[in-house]
Amino acid sequence: MASYIMFTTLFLLVFSTLSACTYLPSGSVLFKDDFSTPYEGWSVGEDSAGIVGFSEQSLVIYLKERKSIRLSTPGLDFKAARIEVDASKAAGPDDNDFGIICGYKDESNFYFLEISSDGYYGIGQNQQGETTLISADKMQSSDYIHQGETINQLRADCADGKLILYVNGFQIARVEGYNDISGGVGLIAGTLDAPGVGIRFDNFIVYVP
Repeated sequence: MASYIMFTTLFLLVFSTLSACTYLPSGSVLFKDDFSTPYEGWSVGEDSAGIVGFSEQSLVIYLKERKSIRLSTPGLDFKAARIEVDASKAAGPDDNDFGIICGYKDESNFYFLEISSDGYYGIGQNQQGETTLISADKMQSSDYIHQGETINQLRADCADGKLILYVNGFQIARVEGYNDISGGVGLIAGTLDAPGVGIRFDNFIVYVP
C-alpha cells in the first residue's frame, strides 16, 4: 500500500509540473480517481455540520445543517484544468446544490460550477468568504439536468480566463474575464432551507484543457 501511495504521489507531481509547463497536449489526463482505491490527498472528515468521506467506491458529502456547504479537494494545483465528474443525490431534498470547484486558494477563495437536483445551475465565486453568483443574478433552470437521484455528468472548464459549465454533454453556462483561475480543484455540495443533503461523486478526472 505504501509503495502504491508513493508511486501515485510521484505520478501526480510529475504530471502537475508538466501541465504547468504546458508540455502535455490538450485532453491529456492530469489526475483521475474512481474512488475504488481513493487517493489519500482528498480532504475528508466529520464534524457537527457534516461528513466528507468515502463510501461504496464514491466520495460522499453529507450536510447536517441548513444553508451550509462542504467541499473536498485532492490537494493538487493546476494552472488550468478541465474537470469531469459523475454526481448524484444520495439523500435529502432536491432543493440543494453540488458540483465542481476550481481556482481554489483556500476555503474562502474559489470558483464553483454547480447544479441542483431540481434542475437549476449556476457559476459563482467565494471571495474573501463572500459567496456570489457570477453567471446570472440567480440560479437558472435547464432541461439538460437530470432531476432527483439520477446521475448527472458534470464538466467544468477553467482556463484562459473562462469558466464554462457542461451538464450531460451540453454547455449551459459560461463566464469570461476571470484571469486568476489557477489553483486547486475539487467538489462541493450545499443545503438551502432544509438539511440532510447527501451527494455522491464518482469518476473524477482532471484533463489538460
